[in-house]
Amino acid sequence: MINEKIKRVLNNNRCTLLGVGPMSKNCVDAAIEVSNYYECPIFLIASRRQIDSAEYGGGYVENWKTNDFANYVIKKDKKGMIILSRDHGGPWQNENEKENNLSLKLAMDSSKRSFECDIMSGFQKIHIDPSVDIHGKISVENVLDRICELYEFCWEKSKNLGTEIIFEIGTEEQSGSTNSQEELDYTLEKLNAFCSNNKITPPTFVVIQGGTKVMETRNVGTFGLPIRVKNEIPPEIQLPKMLEICDQHHIFMKAHNTDYLSNEALSWYPKLGIHAANIAPEFGVAETIGILDLLKSIERTDLIDTFLEISLNSKKWDKWMLNDTVATDEDKAIIAGHYIFSTEDFKTLKKDAMKTCNSKNINMDNFLKKCVKESIIRYIKCFRLDTLK
Repeated sequence: MINEKIKRVLNNNRCTLLGVGPMSKNCVDAAIEVSNYYECPIFLIASRRQIDSAEYGGGYVENWKTNDFANYVIKKDKKGMIILSRDHGGPWQNENEKENNLSLKLAMDSSKRSFECDIMSGFQKIHIDPSVDIHGKISVENVLDRICELYEFCWEKSKNLGTEIIFEIGTEEQSGSTNSQEELDYTLEKLNAFCSNNKITPPTFVVIQGGTKVMETRNVGTFGLPIRVKNEIPPEIQLPKMLEICDQHHIFMKAHNTDYLSNEALSWYPKLGIHAANIAPEFGVAETIGILDLLKSIERTDLIDTFLEISLNSKKWDKWMLNDTVATDEDKAIIAGHYIFSTEDFKTLKKDAMKTCNSKNINMDNFLKKCVKESIIRYIKCFRLDTLK
């Protein structure tokens, strides 16, 4: 049913489906409300760092466990437009597995238990990404072997539970450039052969590196660049060739790290025929900027200073920084803001801010949700999802 729903939307409309990272409760609520208003499907793409099973202590978003998150979304999604999705599921995609230096077998077993909880909780799409290996560099063949093992496990669990799930596969992190055509063709040929031999439904989406990469608060990939990159095929030439390969293998293309592209660049996604795209940190930054703007408007500069200090000290901005960064401490705090929303320090700050907001007849969460919705709606319109209703 879910597979047919997606195929029906994509085959009948020139649009690009949207994947929204659940950066906060306000972000989740915003995605649900936007999807229901425009009556368009939206993937809520939860990474294992954001949302995970109780066994792994949940995630940094609202401290939600997988089943609690799923139950919350299913209850709020009145029109059934949200597609609960696991993003980057696989070994060592959870910090616990890295910190405990798990072996391959233990990390694979751990990721299987996480996947099982996803399936039991009602997730409908599973992204299998075993590209991380804390013990060394791995070959494409090793990655494909791990994909197949996890794919078969999830398929069997879903079949035994009588539920339907669809799969997204991706074999490496975004580099900001593009995949080779030979690599894509080889990957899909191997996976389709595996599925055929085991009588398993083939994957619905494949992640393609389409020249996007998020660093700080901008997209530093080649997509949308007005200049050519030496020794690299421009994305507007490369991507149609990649889409031809996807068509030959009957699979949809998914782009990751689409944050911060211009409206003009985003409008090319449906024109080129890119089937789906993920955005996450941009929505967290939108809410963080909203918090700072609100605190300024209610004249609580003391809380602004506290917020920036808590966020900067979290050091969650570190992985997003360019090597030659000129970012200020405030810039870094804004990048890291959404990581601290569920901390006790932030909850105390927010409680104080809400008292001031209430005295001025301002609903703080509604204001912040509106900030995120505006950011999501930008993608809805650029991807032509507003035409589905």
